[in-house]
Amino acid sequence: MIVKFLICFIAGIGAGLGTGFAGMSAAAVISPMLITFLGLPAYEAVGIALASDVLASAVSAYTYKKNKNLDVRNGLVMMITVLICTLFGSFVASLVPNTTMGNFSVFMTLLLGIKFIVKPVMTTKESMAAVSAKKRIIQSIISGIVVGFICGFVGAGGGMMMLLLLTSVLGYELKTAVGTSVFIMTFTAFTGAVSHFAIGGMPDFGCLIFCVASTLLWARIAAKFANKASAATLNRATGVVLAVLGAAILVVNYLK
Repeated sequence: MIVKFLICFIAGIGAGLGTGFAGMSAAAVISPMLITFLGLPAYEAVGIALASDVLASAVSAYTYKKNKNLDVRNGLVMMITVLICTLFGSFVASLVPNTTMGNFSVFMTLLLGIKFIVKPVMTTKESMAAVSAKKRIIQSIISGIVVGFICGFVGAGGGMMMLLLLTSVLGYELKTAVGTSVFIMTFTAFTGAVSHFAIGGMPDFGCLIFCVASTLLWARIAAKFANKASAATLNRATGVVLAVLGAAILVVNYLK
């Protein structure tokens, strides 16, 4: 039980920091940790990770919203598009034999972390406001199609892809991008967790409680820090967290 608690707590630290700082999916951290060190079946580990993501993303989204760093309207448009296209992507993937992308989301996490360190996002809310509402909605729909289809087809990378598109394509400043990303991830993670538990049954209860609690705690800490930090500090902190997590997950996957 002590080993289980320690593994879940450490996994929750990585997942919570990734969620609170960058809107990263907890599944990218928790799943490989539970599979490698506790021997859980992959399907069960992903279900626990998605469940951990729900509350962590929700509390992070609340914190970002309270600090006026969340675009609810366009977030809803993107979320609906992501959910629809994820289903379509999953259907297409089922028709293509032996289609896997391996460590796609892990490499994306590592590269995005380096990107934030080397080339920080310094967009301001003033420049964001200069974009017309119609153009923003069209951008949200297109981005949602891309994220949803690739998530459904590949099975991972949603949080990182959303952050990349929100900052690079839609031109969001970093805090609003992360706030909008965790808002969307709350609903996508909930949908995924419910479907996993409905199909595979309830997972290991101890792992579930430990992972949810640890991820929630560290996501709350990260989100509060992120909303108080300057743009430059947040870029560096987000970059370091993503780069370290990406490298650590690669090591864990190698141990498997």
